[in-house]
Amino acid sequence: MRIRKAYIRTLTALLALVAWLWPIQTEAVQAPGEEAPAPLELRARAAVLMDGDTGRILYGKNQDQTLPMASTTKIMTCILALENASLDDVVEVSSYAASMPDVQLNIREGEQYRLGDLLYSLMLESHNDTAAAIAEHVAGTREAFADMMNQKARDIGCRDTFFITPNGLDAEDPDTGRIHSTTAAELAGILRYCLFQSPEREGFLQVTRAPSHAFSDVSGTRTFSCVNHNALLTTTKGAISGKTGFTAGAGYCYVGAVKKGEKTFIAALLGCGWPPHRTYKWEDMGRLLAFGDENFDFYELLKETPEIPPIPVKNGIGSQTGLTVGYPEPASLKILMNQNEPVTIKKKVAKELTAPVAAGMAVGQVDYYVGEDLVASFPVTASETVGKWDLEFCVKTLLNVFLFCYNG
Repeated sequence: MRIRKAYIRTLTALLALVAWLWPIQTEAVQAPGEEAPAPLELRARAAVLMDGDTGRILYGKNQDQTLPMASTTKIMTCILALENASLDDVVEVSSYAASMPDVQLNIREGEQYRLGDLLYSLMLESHNDTAAAIAEHVAGTREAFADMMNQKARDIGCRDTFFITPNGLDAEDPDTGRIHSTTAAELAGILRYCLFQSPEREGFLQVTRAPSHAFSDVSGTRTFSCVNHNALLTTTKGAISGKTGFTAGAGYCYVGAVKKGEKTFIAALLGCGWPPHRTYKWEDMGRLLAFGDENFDFYELLKETPEIPPIPVKNGIGSQTGLTVGYPEPASLKILMNQNEPVTIKKKVAKELTAPVAAGMAVGQVDYYVGEDLVASFPVTASETVGKWDLEFCVKTLLNVFLFCYNG
């Protein structure tokens, strides 16, 4: 009986909430164009072009298909090392790390290296043994580091990414049967986090943009030189960062970011050809970047703002209160979009309030959508205080009238 009563109370509360927040939808803040851009011809099995500023996907091909991602994995390894360890940490090489297959730095069991130096080996030359050594240093074991990678992926908002190794070598989890994999959309989102959201984003850029790096082990007996193999940095104007990858299972993969004027694009490619077609990824990157630059521009969505009428106030000393939408000052919402994309405003505002109402009290929100993507939300608040018409108010009012008449 108690469970049934609790269920009824919960259901009643939910119905009341639905009744209180009543969405009103209006169209045509930005009128659709006549034609949508033509689909791209890409070599990649899956691809995404993302707006780096908002994370909105501008173009996708099989964007949510789960596929192996090879050494693009290492962007996650790098950012976790930056966030959870010191560049001056001393990393000791285990037999497991030294046993990793090519591509290798050829570190040896028992050797010691500065973590900051190993990050250049990881990102410029994509060394698999370095990735394993970093993972064991940060988390203790490869398995524990994989747990950290998967937790960070979930924190970023990835739901279909599954890390097993720190270097991206093809692998399958024996318990679940899941393979080391991600989606093009989530891979682009991970790079966006590394470049623009992580507290260690500057360190990530410093490592991944370096043209080369020379270093020695702690003892000074062995010296190494690493050269950046991310060709985008030297062939594409405005290139910010990126990471290549290849395994037999994944094919050629790439994720990178480029700035074109005020526009920032992130592109991710999975399964973009197999040997000897290593150039396919650069061709697809060129097509995606040109598509984004030619078909997307910034549009101001707050040129016209919706009017929201006052809300009636039940049992109030006033019958209604005005509303204020919390737009920024100056009011501006510039979104990178195609002119063909429809813009929708959804207003979710209470139908009625019950006194007392305080000025500034939240009563709803205004949501802006481009296509199906929510791009901004603004709070709606009461602009006036409305007291409650009750016995206390009546007594005070009568007393004030009496005093006024008596003194008059």
